[in-house]
Amino acid sequence: MAVSLRIPEKIKRRVEKLARARDTTAHAFMVGAIEERLQAEETRAAYHAEATTRLARMKKTGKGIPADEVFDYLRERVQGKSVARPKARKIA
Repeated sequence: MAVSLRIPEKIKRRVEKLARARDTTAHAFMVGAIEERLQAEETRAAYHAEATTRLARMKKTGKGIPADEVFDYLRERVQGKSVARPKARKIA
């Protein structure tokens, strides 16, 4: 699939400069940049879909983990401590 893309001169010069510095072509640089953006957007969409699914499950079951317990757990893990994962329970 061929795509024609109009790029402002200022951006084109910046792309060409960075492409030369990386010993690649402007085309390869732009394709790589588009690929990185696609990956980021797909990751964000997957994260959002998972969050939506989990929120629906939480609303349906009424179970969850209070945020302060989650943060405490994560702080302990970051410090390298072995700590039990908090358990979901009915939230009032």
